[in-house]
Amino acid sequence: QVQLVESGGGLVRPGGSLRLSCAASGSKFDAVDMGWYRQAPGKERELVAIISSSGSTLYADSVKGRFTISRDNAVNTVTLQMSSLKPEDTAVYYCKLWSSRLGSYWGQGTQVTVSS
Repeated sequence: QVQLVESGGGLVRPGGSLRLSCAASGSKFDAVDMGWYRQAPGKERELVAIISSSGSTLYADSVKGRFTISRDNAVNTVTLQMSSLKPEDTAVYYCKLWSSRLGSYWGQGTQVTVSS
């Protein structure tokens, strides 16, 4: 059974930084894509950033230049480095993993709050 465990959320002031990590376990993770999504109160879940199995990345326009996604295939983790955080980045952040073989899986979510 695939499990995704996120960590690194918290409260940060505007302009600050946070680093989110997501560790995958329970299967062999070759050729999987991974990414981060977020959901703010009263809004739909939206894509933040994704990274393919080959390392190609895609970012939402709202986070380009501020967030960086990376992955370590040796330990099956994906990381989201967030800087220059804004109040509008406040949301629950979810890790996602998917492939044609495994299907798709979500983590439990981690809260990020940007407030002074």
